[in-house]
Amino acid sequence: MSELQIMALIPLIGFLILNIAGFQRFNVGWQKALYMAGAWAGIFAIVILFIDFVR
Repeated sequence: MSELQIMALIPLIGFLILNIAGFQRFNVGWQKALYMAGAWAGIFAIVILFIDFVR
């Protein structure tokens, strides 16, 4: 890993910590978190497929 890659990991780890703290604050369980992540992934997939279809 280069120094730039290591420097890019630092904010990503910070964002992960903030997300975990937010889930704990609002009492979001792991099942609901995975469901929401899957829903967002599905939304992004639909948008990407739509853009690809239009092109």
